Amino acid sequence: MIAQEFFELWVYLAATPLAGLSLTLVMYAAGWWCYTRCGMHPLANPVLIAVTLIVAALLATRTSYATYFAGAQFVHFLLGPAVVGLAVPLARAWPSVRRLAVPIAGALTMGMTVAAVSVVVLAKLLGASPMTVLSLAPKSVTAPIAMGIAQQIGGSPALAAVFAVATGILGASIGKYVLNACRVRDWRARGFALGLGAHGIGTARAFQVNAEAGAFASLAFALHGMLAAILFPLGFWLWSLRTAL
Repeated sequence: MIAQEFFELWVYLAATPLAGLSLTLVMYAAGWWCYTRCGMHPLANPVLIAVTLIVAALLATRTSYATYFAGAQFVHFLLGPAVVGLAVPLARAWPSVRRLAVPIAGALTMGMTVAAVSVVVLAKLLGASPMTVLSLAPKSVTAPIAMGIAQQIGGSPALAAVFAVATGILGASIGKYVLNACRVRDWRARGFALGLGAHGIGTARAFQVNAEAGAFASLAFALHGMLAAILFPLGFWLWSLRTAL
């Protein structure tokens, strides 16, 4: 009886845009359940688990991404308010942030440069196409901004989104071990590194570990996204102008 009711519910949902939203919420709940059962181990990242389950479900049901996104776009819309909401913990930590303005500026400049230059050089050495290289360049920026940047500089927004999400998941999963290996103990520095390198997903992970780390991660996340949205298209335009001359 329960199985029959569930089947009828699924048939109804599959015929409406609610299917994508329902699938997203259910799979993330499953990912979060696995994450908590594993003691919130960074390698059991709930976003990674949810993405894997959603892809498997779409392949099994032969559902196109466009059909899925028609319902899941509400979750995509909530990314905006979620990012704005990060200003609350940042405001609480503002006195500490203001005292560290110079180190923060230096870390932001170095981090942005290394994140972009290293992946571009590596991609070119591996023989990636120009479009792939341009799509990879903004990988450390949150997905919506990375998509906009890629479109502006001649990359693929879809590829940029995939690379950005993959970067965020990877950073949130192994960031702890990299920072431990580098003997970075200060929660402010750890959080800033996660927010800068792994954007929103890394910031979420930082908040789960330490409130101060989360505040500095949100700072790096916001500043990186804002500056990248300005500097990437400007840098690409200057490079194109130089090449044309």
